[in-house]
Amino acid sequence: MIKKKTFGYMPDGREVNIYSLSNGTNMKVKITDYGAAIVSIKVPDRYGRVSDVVCGYDSLDDYLGGGGEYQGAIIGRCGNRIAKGHFTLDGKKYDLCINSGANHLHGGKEGFDSKLWNCEIKDFEEPELICHYLSPDGEENYPGNLDVTVTYKLTKDNGLSINYLAKTDKKTVVNLTNHAYFNLAGYAAGPIFGHTLWIDADTYTATDDTLVPTGEFISVEGTPFDFRAAKTIGQDFFADNEDIKKGSGYDHNFCLNRAGILDCKAILCDPASGRAMKVITDQPGMQVYTANFMDNVMYPFKGGRVQTANCAVCLETQAYPDSINHSNFPSVVLDVGEEYNTTTIYQFFTE
Repeated sequence: MIKKKTFGYMPDGREVNIYSLSNGTNMKVKITDYGAAIVSIKVPDRYGRVSDVVCGYDSLDDYLGGGGEYQGAIIGRCGNRIAKGHFTLDGKKYDLCINSGANHLHGGKEGFDSKLWNCEIKDFEEPELICHYLSPDGEENYPGNLDVTVTYKLTKDNGLSINYLAKTDKKTVVNLTNHAYFNLAGYAAGPIFGHTLWIDADTYTATDDTLVPTGEFISVEGTPFDFRAAKTIGQDFFADNEDIKKGSGYDHNFCLNRAGILDCKAILCDPASGRAMKVITDQPGMQVYTANFMDNVMYPFKGGRVQTANCAVCLETQAYPDSINHSNFPSVVLDVGEEYNTTTIYQFFTE
């Protein structure tokens, strides 16, 4: 079931809506057409007690006002970082907005997270919200008219499926993801250091001091990045490790095994509540970001909860950061006649 109501209005007067999806098994999700963003996900713990497990805001004004950190939004046209905002495609150099230190981040100054998407309700037994955005040729200086459809589906087995579909009329760059911040104890429960995390990844991408990949792959063996056996996020968070120091915690791309195959690549768990979440994806990479810089006290979360660093974790499935500038990375180039089509499912259960 899906219910729709007004969430607010854009500065130009366009109505913004919020959609409430329910699957009849105590899981409820709210999504707004501003940024096609996940506003809340409510799931039960091992005792049946329901909590909201993603960060977000009570009002559209907070999303519009610059609360930051891309809360729950769809990220594009190219997620993550592009070194110095430059890339070359078919011999032509493109210069993008520099909006993160010396680099381009998450689609630029006005990426997909700040767009008003057209949403269509499919009120099936497993309800779907189909979000559409046409990114015009030259937007944020990316080439080509990019036609994007993101379909959220709430499954009977407590999965939130996100399918990303895109086509272009000119060769371009595409790397879409969702930027939800998860805390399975409840978004207002404090630091996530006690959460356990398992990641099916043998390597991660090395970065420079600005968190842009150098092109080198590093084995996770013997490093704080080895999550092949589940461990708490806090176990190695404060380790004397240069890569950890660069990100002030985890803000790194893990090279997932079995890229292209839609199966479970990560599991996040809060032992205290028993809530757990599988990350099922066909993507080659996953950026793990532990909200190291989440401290915008001017924009409290739902219910007036003040933002604090490390109160949540992002598990952003995607191609590798700066892939367009590394021939040994998965391609993010989309050509005319091709289809960008990828799926990630966040599936909740209890232990």
